[in-house]
Parts: sequence; structure tokens; C-alpha cells
Amino acid sequence: MWERYCRGSNAIIYMVDAADHEKLDAARNELHTLLDKPQLLGIPVLVLGNKKDLPNALAEHELIASLNLGAITDREVCCYSISCKEQENIGECMQ
Repeated sequence: MWERYCRGSNAIIYMVDAADHEKLDAARNELHTLLDKPQLLGIPVLVLGNKKDLPNALAEHELIASLNLGAITDREVCCYSISCKEQENIGECMQ
């Protein structure tokens, strides 16, 4: 499925709900499965943890650990905490 959506992409933006701790394992597995696709080799990844306005949302360093972003060594990876609702950090992460 992902191959169809990512064909010809120059970057991948992967957004997760940073306040939904129960779904982070699935989000991590899906991200790493996506990045294993040969046609996406070397394409940079921007990981966005949405809902930073909620008190139980993971901080950036917690997202990095939970999603095992340190294990991704074949491409550039950036991670930001954002709030779409409050429009926090959105402009900064798109620069």
C-alpha cells in the first residue's frame, strides 16, 4: 500500500498522536516497515508528534525513544512535537 503513496517522494512526513500511548507500538512498527521498502532508501523522514497541547503527550525525546528513531541510520530523520489545534511548532518544522 505505501509504495503507491510514496512513489516519487522526496521526503516522508510521518505524523503520530503523541498522546495516544497505546498506539505508539503500532506506529513504530509501521514506520520501520515503511522505511524498509527499497524504493524509499535514503529518503529523509520528518516525524511529527501531534497533540503536544495535551498533558499526557510525549515530548520529542520520548517520541524518539518510543519510535526507535535512533536505529534509523540510512537517512536523515527529524522529530518535532507539534499541536495542530493550537498551531504550535508547525511553521518551524516545515522550514
